Amino acid sequence: MTEDIMHDASAEGAEQSFEQSLRPVTLNQYIGQALLKERLNVYIQAAKTREEALDHVLLYGPPGLGKTTLAMVIANEMGVGIRTTSGPAIEKSGDLLALLNELNAGDVLFIDEIHRLPKPVEEMLYSAMEDFYVDIIVGEGPQHILSISHCHHSH
Repeated sequence: MTEDIMHDASAEGAEQSFEQSLRPVTLNQYIGQALLKERLNVYIQAAKTREEALDHVLLYGPPGLGKTTLAMVIANEMGVGIRTTSGPAIEKSGDLLALLNELNAGDVLFIDEIHRLPKPVEEMLYSAMEDFYVDIIVGEGPQHILSISHCHHSH
């Protein structure tokens, strides 16, 4: 005999809301890593004073230690939005381009498991991070090259 299992979407939404309410939203609420928090606070305040985006940050460690939460705290402290995704979800350069195109100036892009990005996507991400633009080849051959540049701050 098969037993039907009912799924209550509102209960799931309430559970997610409850879990989100437990997460810290400021560096002061984030528990542990005192030296890291102190340094991050200096970097964040300096970026805000300069009215610039925070420099790139790499969070490293095993699962479950709060890297995603810390990324959300950083975005909140900077007063910007955050877009989270995972390396395996970005299968091709076009996927990354779509993510980058959705960001507003200063927003945080958090890529969990970034080490699992495909090589061509990694190279495009490096270009976007270092040079603030990406080259896109549309069609075949050099007669169909389109270069799209997007810069979030003036040089």
